[in-house]
Amino acid sequence: VQLQASGGGLVQAGGSLRLSCVVSGRTFNNYAIAWFRQGPGKEREFVSAIRWSGLSTDYADSVKGRFTISSDNAKNTVYLQMNSLKPEDTADYYCAAGPLSSARSRYDYWGQGTQVTVSS
Repeated sequence: VQLQASGGGLVQAGGSLRLSCVVSGRTFNNYAIAWFRQGPGKEREFVSAIRWSGLSTDYADSVKGRFTISSDNAKNTVYLQMNSLKPEDTADYYCAAGPLSSARSRYDYWGQGTQVTVSS
């Protein structure tokens, strides 16, 4: 399984960005695609996840109501729509594939990061 993340950039506080994660190679219907982020000097933390079937989603409390995860199976792509961005959302964002979980250790496959910078 290969994952390619994109869509990061520089945005002002209150703005929006949409990240994309294109998945290729073997996929499993019971797998999930998750987004994690790692800010400067911080641990990598869970942001959101969606089961590949699209029937289950999960969000970190810090992004609930602001971020929306979705999938387009025809395009093998998972999106993370990020609205009302805050400076504390600044981080490298990574997509990963594995069993649906908020635990980083459960994810077997990782893409490269895409940088998101939110200015105040």
